[in-house]
Amino acid sequence: MSESSGALSSDEGKLAALGYKQELNRGWSGFSNFAISLTIICILSGCFTTFGQAWNDGGPIAISIGWPVISLLVLLVGLSMAELASKYPTAGGIYYWAYSLGGVRWAWFTGWFNLLGLISIVAAVDYGCASFLNSVLALYGVNFGLNFTTTNASSVLHHTFVLFFIILALHSIINVFSSHLVALLNRISAWWMLAGVVVIVGVMIFGPSTHQSFSWVFSHRINNSGFSGHLYWFMILPLGFLLTMYTFTGYDASAHLSEETLDAERAAPRGLWTAIAYSAVGGWALLLAITFAATHVGAINAGGGGAVPIIETALSTGLAKLVLDISTVGQLFCGMGCVAAASRMVFAFSRDGAVPGHTLWRKLNRHKTPTWAVLFVVALSLIITIPALFGNKAGLPVAFFAVTSITTIGLYIAYILPVFLRWRMGDKFEPGVWNLGKHYKWINAIAIIWVVLCVIIFILPTSPAAVPWKSGFSWDDFNYAPLVTIALAIGVWIGWIAGAKNTFKGPVRTVDDPSIGTPSDPALMPTD
Repeated sequence: MSESSGALSSDEGKLAALGYKQELNRGWSGFSNFAISLTIICILSGCFTTFGQAWNDGGPIAISIGWPVISLLVLLVGLSMAELASKYPTAGGIYYWAYSLGGVRWAWFTGWFNLLGLISIVAAVDYGCASFLNSVLALYGVNFGLNFTTTNASSVLHHTFVLFFIILALHSIINVFSSHLVALLNRISAWWMLAGVVVIVGVMIFGPSTHQSFSWVFSHRINNSGFSGHLYWFMILPLGFLLTMYTFTGYDASAHLSEETLDAERAAPRGLWTAIAYSAVGGWALLLAITFAATHVGAINAGGGGAVPIIETALSTGLAKLVLDISTVGQLFCGMGCVAAASRMVFAFSRDGAVPGHTLWRKLNRHKTPTWAVLFVVALSLIITIPALFGNKAGLPVAFFAVTSITTIGLYIAYILPVFLRWRMGDKFEPGVWNLGKHYKWINAIAIIWVVLCVIIFILPTSPAAVPWKSGFSWDDFNYAPLVTIALAIGVWIGWIAGAKNTFKGPVRTVDDPSIGTPSDPALMPTD
């Protein structure tokens, strides 16, 4: 509300029509809103930390061809979500969409899957950043209490976890201190991403003494999964799609930050889909540059198939440091944005009474930022990543790869539920100022089918040792993503049956009384 006139601005009026009073600071520009999704997608993070997933499960073809094809499918998901972000520009984002389109039960399940995914993405991004920072410190020969130059697998895992804890603490402080600071850093981050990609691509083109051929990059296959090559097209290559799908997560941040964005009903949808489009182009250029430089295949396979062994074998020590420095800083920005988006989701979901202890998680500090929601997010992110302290026999943190799967599964289930509801509603849906017109019919349909396939793919075992009914099964290699996903679904269902169906009424009106809130007019509430 304007302090000078007491009149509602256009954004505040729209928010009030949705039932909420303006509580968060609304000072983000359209570029800042775009920047938060670009920061969280962060091709300097996903393209580096999960590069090994595509290399080992598919090889160059999963990267050079898989990335652009999957990016187009992701863009269809993003366009479907952008239409809803324009219609309902609230911090609750996805779960508010589900409520408005399908009712309380849909909102309950959508909200919890969204919350799982957002907490997991904080864990995955910050742990990946810690892993890269560990490599950077090793290159610089750092030894200050912790010897980062050690090659002992167990020590590396423990050192990485210490760095993970420190990074989480840093992101907590930044997000608690000021929303304006987060917005400023996100604007800086957007330019860092764009400039960083240009620099890294240039280094990977001119730095190595030799490069792979065009035919190798666009046709060579690699299967380091341990599964039979007969499964390549049906299981192994699809597992490699995690590189693209995991990288393209978190872009719902544009929706979650809409209550802090000016002209949100236009800026939020534009920020969401353009962040995907820019990242698709920049990410492909980055991945091609890395893949063309992958000439020491044996050493890369021995190093786990990740981006780091490619960089270290293709470049001089000085150039390798430069590339890893740029990527690590980008990942730090990414984790900061993830905490911002996740904490706003916790705040919004708690504002409506859906999270145990909601009266604490929805509190704002004097900077009008949700302190306790931030702490809630980082604490749970730390807890779910504890298994990464213990690697498999090869010393790899299998738990990290499981967390990336959990992130992708949780978020995309949450993404697609309201899209399905909108598609089911058909022409009865009254779109906002930014919409797909009649194109929603085929765009929504393809998006729904693709996400269903992805959820099935990413709960599959990632190696023979991860198949429970096979001899040689090891819990160290087990992909616990399906267990967490199923446990969440059962837990959320039990929570619904045990009492939430009687107590959770969906979005609560704060526009009348923000300290208590009154339920929306029952006559206006959609039915299940």
